[in-house]
Amino acid sequence: MDEWPQILRGSLRTPEEISARFGLNKEMIRKVARVFKTQITPYYASLIKSKGDPLYRQVVPDMAELERTNGVADPLDEERDSPVPSIIHRYPDRLLFLVSHCCASYCRFCTRKRKVGDPSKIHPRYIEEGLDYIRNHAEIRDVIVSGGDPLMLSDARLEYILKELRAIPHLEILRVGTRVPCFLPQRVTPKLAAMLKKYHPLYINVHFNHPDELTPEANQALGLLADAGIPLGCQTVLLKGVNDDPVIMRRLMQKLLIARVRPYYIYQADYVEGTDHLRTTVEKGIEVMDALRGWTSGLAVPYYVIDSPGGGGKIPVLPKYVQTLDENKVVMRNYAGELYAYPQAQGTPKKRPRKEKQPYVDPCFGVTNVPPIG
Repeated sequence: MDEWPQILRGSLRTPEEISARFGLNKEMIRKVARVFKTQITPYYASLIKSKGDPLYRQVVPDMAELERTNGVADPLDEERDSPVPSIIHRYPDRLLFLVSHCCASYCRFCTRKRKVGDPSKIHPRYIEEGLDYIRNHAEIRDVIVSGGDPLMLSDARLEYILKELRAIPHLEILRVGTRVPCFLPQRVTPKLAAMLKKYHPLYINVHFNHPDELTPEANQALGLLADAGIPLGCQTVLLKGVNDDPVIMRRLMQKLLIARVRPYYIYQADYVEGTDHLRTTVEKGIEVMDALRGWTSGLAVPYYVIDSPGGGGKIPVLPKYVQTLDENKVVMRNYAGELYAYPQAQGTPKKRPRKEKQPYVDPCFGVTNVPPIG
């Protein structure tokens, strides 16, 4: 029998449990929990070294979450792109399929906190509507199964969804987004990996924000998925006091590669209400990216993106490598700040204008176009 359900049952959920564990005011926790669900797995709680450390900041409730001076409930305007409750269809050929309202632990910076943890908003009955929507839209070739966390479903329930999706002729790619290998790695069992393997091409995007999260248990879970032939990518969120340090971010990316996970995105934290204490400036993100490219393997350099407020999609943000650009050359700086010039292509060489033939003056015959003999 799998041990993960029993581990999950031991999670810190109530104000009394969380306040006793971290020395907090339980009334404060109760107020925050009315706004967004609280839950911390015993495994992840055991990784927290001290109050306010990078892992603590991600999952322990904070009174700052009650501030409503900044941010909005739905910063990406997902509800506008939701034709049925379980679908977010923003891009032409792919969509997000919400299949679970549960997470193993609840990130305090969650983009979807307006509905995650609420079964009335991400309900099992909406799954069939989502499947019908996908069946009826032949332009969809790529589905991202998300939530909540899809791996919080039972193996049988998750397999039902994957099997139904794989039976849709126009679907080419299936993706699963999960933070379970970080919060509850015991959930990733050989049985789960063997089931997922049946639905290739299947990709999994995991979520790690700090190198301390890549424990032996997490690496074992990631290894099971990688051994099943599942390509793994990581989506990291840039967070104040968590990973807004170039050295920490670089080490996280390197440890991900050791675990056979390709860094995919670093997200600028979304403009969610009650998360201003966790958001950084974009300049900080550019500084972090500057410390990755050239200073470590290109494999360890993800895209830094802002998921644009209002539903405009992901927009990449890059440090300014191009200094000047004109028709003759591009002047660039490298990772060490040194300048180099690259000559521009000049196109097809232009033919020189044909010179008009000059008349030849022969000393005997006068003007002629016949060249002299000899």
